[in-house]
Amino acid sequence: MQLADEALEYSYQNALAQPAETWTPLAELQAKHLLSRVRLQALLPTLNMTRGQIASDREIIDPKPEQAPLHSGFIDLPFRTLESHRRKGDASELGRVLALAGRLREQVDRVVVLGIGGSYLGGRALFEALLPTHHNEMPVPSRMGKPRIYFEGNGLDNDSLQDLLDMLEIACVDPDLRDERWGVIAVSKGGNTLETAAALRVFRAEAARFYGSHSPRRRQLLIPVTGVKSPLRDLCKADGYPDDDIPIVPENVGERFSVFSPAGLLPAAVMGLDTRALLLGAVAMTKRFLEEPFERNPVLQFAAVNYLMSEEMQKPIRVMAVWSKKLEALGLWYDQLLAESLGKQGRGPTPITAVETRDLHSRGQQHQDGARDKMINNVLVKSSRAQPIPIGMADRNEDELNAISRKTFPDLAAAACQSANQAYRDVARPTADLTLPALSEHAIGQLMQMLMLATVVEGRLMGINPYGEPGVKAYKQHMRAALGLTKSPSNS
Repeated sequence: MQLADEALEYSYQNALAQPAETWTPLAELQAKHLLSRVRLQALLPTLNMTRGQIASDREIIDPKPEQAPLHSGFIDLPFRTLESHRRKGDASELGRVLALAGRLREQVDRVVVLGIGGSYLGGRALFEALLPTHHNEMPVPSRMGKPRIYFEGNGLDNDSLQDLLDMLEIACVDPDLRDERWGVIAVSKGGNTLETAAALRVFRAEAARFYGSHSPRRRQLLIPVTGVKSPLRDLCKADGYPDDDIPIVPENVGERFSVFSPAGLLPAAVMGLDTRALLLGAVAMTKRFLEEPFERNPVLQFAAVNYLMSEEMQKPIRVMAVWSKKLEALGLWYDQLLAESLGKQGRGPTPITAVETRDLHSRGQQHQDGARDKMINNVLVKSSRAQPIPIGMADRNEDELNAISRKTFPDLAAAACQSANQAYRDVARPTADLTLPALSEHAIGQLMQMLMLATVVEGRLMGINPYGEPGVKAYKQHMRAALGLTKSPSNS
């Protein structure tokens, strides 16, 4: 059972207008720009009906044309993955993923994750949130056998790719030394996304040069993650890969919802993260979504508040203000999740990630005094991982900080968040707080599943299919035509 102090919570009181007995300028602003409790309560029947629809979608195997695409498999995927691992152990999908991750950790000191969009953003979010900030710069003993992690194949930047290749050539000279070997995880469900496919071709050639064209390490250290039917799978099968060395993203799981499939779990396991805790956090959030009333259900709360702000309160800009630099990549993951899921039919909120307090010194003026088109969701971490750093006393006090010498950096961050929320509240700018108990696998599992579920709920409230990304095809078709490629692009 999940303990209360391990649970993620969403507090949206600063997005609600307070009942006013007499007219004041602030009361008028709040009535215009904050949610009324009456309107929120009126949405609850529709919200519960939407939850029931989403729960039913999990049982649909062959969706009707008007329902397609229906990629609801992500909802039960964490539970099914854990249950399969409990019953089958090493023979389960998670067991095979853990074995492949163990192989990479044992044999290489550097792993390049190739992928774009949902194929890499989840893995990058886990890397930045849960590993030390300077993991890649730490010596081997301090990393306790965890490889350095790099991300490529997420663009067509020639110089960035060459910089990575140059680093590998300089640092990796002797393929017989574990600390000078590198490997690749290539993630692409559709298998023909140009950015990832082109980067993989480069790394396959580089692996042939470094390890030898007939070395078994070319197959052992370059691991694909793809769909059941994909050119990437066909390529690897033609190259002699056994089935167990090609982890599969399920057909009913879209790439931006795939972080709890091998697309996210394999990189996470290579990083040495506790994949079971990650999945258990997601399972706990799904249970809350399906069973808890609105008052204790962060999925429904987040979806309802943000839906009303975007659709009815004319606030289409959605700011995810993360109060830890370690969560910036998670904000970018949510940017893609929201934009591709709800940016359809001329509608949908525009996501922006801000890192606080850094961006209070850049965007803060606009959020406080600019256009009233924003809903700000603060993402807070209740307990820092490291021991709180005190300001401390000093012999010289020209900076006037001795008065707060007993305060710590978490104290300052809490005061800054409280002050920013109050400043916004004083001029009727809506905010809400999404609080994690800690930066842990279990908490991040809760958060990512909550945001995926809430995005689906919001899409259904809008009358938009949150799955699929039909608008992405247009540029891909033009690009492939410009390059003389004839095969139709996938959305992966």
